[in-house]
Amino acid sequence: MRFELSEEQAELAATVRALLTKRADSAAVRAASTSETGYDEALWATLCEQIGVAALAVPEEYDGVGASFFETAVVLEELGRTVAPSPLLATTVATEALLAGGGEEAKRRLLPRIAAGAIATIALDDGPVLDADRADVVLAVRGDDLVEVSGATPTWLESMDQSIRLARLDLSGAELTVIGDARRARARAELVGAAAASALAVGLADRALQMTVGYLKERVQFGRPIGSFQALKHRMADLLARVEMSRSASWAASYALADPASDPAEAAFLTHSAASYALGTATLAASECVQLHGGIAITWEHDAHLVFKRAHALGQLYGAPHAHRAAVEL
Repeated sequence: MRFELSEEQAELAATVRALLTKRADSAAVRAASTSETGYDEALWATLCEQIGVAALAVPEEYDGVGASFFETAVVLEELGRTVAPSPLLATTVATEALLAGGGEEAKRRLLPRIAAGAIATIALDDGPVLDADRADVVLAVRGDDLVEVSGATPTWLESMDQSIRLARLDLSGAELTVIGDARRARARAELVGAAAASALAVGLADRALQMTVGYLKERVQFGRPIGSFQALKHRMADLLARVEMSRSASWAASYALADPASDPAEAAFLTHSAASYALGTATLAASECVQLHGGIAITWEHDAHLVFKRAHALGQLYGAPHAHRAAVEL
């Protein structure tokens, strides 16, 4: 198992970061989050058409790039750093569920659409569904069946983090077409969802760390930058260690999920471990960011509240840190 990016993976990360630096600054993120669609459609189109982010984990036989889930996790980490709203998380989970549990006819019909940029999502239960009101491909788990949903009525739900889009699906008048095995689809979706949330959390925690360190270097108190105070140095050093360990755990989980030869039990162990550590670290980093920025951090104009909201939202999507710790202990 590698604990560094390959040359191609590093280039992918650099390309995505450069694009997001230009197109997903604070003003753009806020505008996209509060827009009617809840995301920047032009940015999503660029990510899909020029970089192929939605096609990374789709095999070439279904018009995809034929890379793996790990490459998708590399992109998610960069998206997490910017807090940019994006359909990639929901689309990735739905794609992996379809690959794991879908029948061949459904794969050949739906995966090329997803690879081309169609937003996809999957409802694993009766609760809120990520991106359900803007998805072109909607899947659902119903009993033992994985079904394709047509004609469902989505109702947008307000969420604490405006950059994460949730909706409730009314399936009473929908057409449900059985396309595969729910057991395999659910198992894959739950693990990939946790690993993907971990990748987003690592990027977010790194963003919070860099924001805080930058402020500590600039803020002067008692005639010197407050970052020179030993107590604050220790706090930032501890946080840096947590962020780096979270990244290693996230990469280990993503590698295991991307490798067909991986032992399923080990992949599950690594995923739960990564989610427990990365989601907890993101919450800690957001807390430190708010506290050490002082009064400015509780203003609407500062980005600290965006980081804080995203950190806590990620901890609810595919299991809270304590739930993942309990899974590891079992």
